[in-house]
Amino acid sequence: MLALEEILLPAGDGQSATPIRLLKADDLDAQPAPARAWAKASGYEAAPGDVLLVPGEDGALASVLVGAPDDDTPSLATGALSRRLPAGLYRFADMAGADGALAALGWLLEAYDFARYRKEKPAPARLICPGGVKRADVLEQARAMWLARDLVNTPVEDLGPAELAAAATGLAADFGAQVDITTGEALAQGYPLIHAVGRAATKARAPRLIDLTWGAPDAPKLTLVGKGVCFDTGGLDIKPASGMILMKKDMGGAAAVLALARMVMAGGLDVRLRVLVPAVENVISSASYRPSDIIRSRAGISVEVGNTDAEGRLVLADALAAADEEAPDMLIDMATLTGAARVALGPQIAALFTPDDDLAAALGDAARLQDDPLWRLPLWRPYMEEMKSPLADTSNVGSSGHGGAIIAALFLSRFVKRAAHWAHIDQSGWNFTARPARPKGGEALAVRALFAHLKERFGKE
Repeated sequence: MLALEEILLPAGDGQSATPIRLLKADDLDAQPAPARAWAKASGYEAAPGDVLLVPGEDGALASVLVGAPDDDTPSLATGALSRRLPAGLYRFADMAGADGALAALGWLLEAYDFARYRKEKPAPARLICPGGVKRADVLEQARAMWLARDLVNTPVEDLGPAELAAAATGLAADFGAQVDITTGEALAQGYPLIHAVGRAATKARAPRLIDLTWGAPDAPKLTLVGKGVCFDTGGLDIKPASGMILMKKDMGGAAAVLALARMVMAGGLDVRLRVLVPAVENVISSASYRPSDIIRSRAGISVEVGNTDAEGRLVLADALAAADEEAPDMLIDMATLTGAARVALGPQIAALFTPDDDLAAALGDAARLQDDPLWRLPLWRPYMEEMKSPLADTSNVGSSGHGGAIIAALFLSRFVKRAAHWAHIDQSGWNFTARPARPKGGEALAVRALFAHLKERFGKE
């Protein structure tokens, strides 16, 4: 597999590179005569996304025409070219108003190939970085996204809690960050919900809390929390086979926050970064936690277990409580938390929950500009009634089965009291079908939108 730097080459005159021209139907008449003639002979009308390879007099590829989107919405769509075009070197000669950075990033995201267990795909086409685009920034974003995809795609046999901790430790080493791992009795005492969910696993795959810190201690505090359930059987409330087949992706929130952390550190944002990942396997043994168990959380809130398959919110609750103790300026948690969010929005859009209208608006703007969609759902407080327990402070599930994504977000909100700003992202962590710049498989939704907002808020430029 080519390295990222070999796929996106530094900007230059690029005269040896084959030109790519993004254009709309009205622009066809402005193309050189040979290209116009070939387009007419081929019946090419420059519909959005349509590609035409234009030969030269010698029969070699002379240029590429690509139909631009109908509107000016920022898009990664041109990323598909890195796998659709013949091997070779290309440059954008006419971008028809498209965002050069997104075009370059999309090219790299489409080039991703998870080949750990099979033969690699043929090498993607290479691209000269568009003029005015900071190549280093694009490379770092792509590197972070590739990291997240690798983690989600790796099956639990090779990515349990220990391996997830090793990935975080490796990331920390790259940027001079510190990592502390809490396990065993210290975990049971300090993070009882995390311990309860993961205690059924074998000693080699025991639960742990990963705690990464980076940046100046006196900088604004940015804390990221990611659900690290490396595999979810559902516990004693066991999932059917169809519901378990993709549960290697249940640590998609952890992968997403590690990707976001990489972007933050590589971008040198002026923050005191903390990343908390509760890493567990929700498996079945004689040590499994049970429906109707009551567990007192790190925050002191007692939780009655209504369903052992609602484990993600339990491990997040303890991690959020630990994060909230420091009263961070910004607290973001990410998780593959509920099927209900997928029912509401589908797998391509991340669900956003926050009580902060200004933050929601800013993230919405960033999502549009980055072609990284998210959609705000309400923290509808009356639904808190559904989590009432006659024996504990709260249940971990609602009583009606309705509004599951909202119920889960409301449960988490009980553990966030001191953070100045809080956002909860419920995302699928998986591309079920291939789309431009989004190959089928593991994915980290909303990460690029979040980073764009964080860069604007905490960037040094």
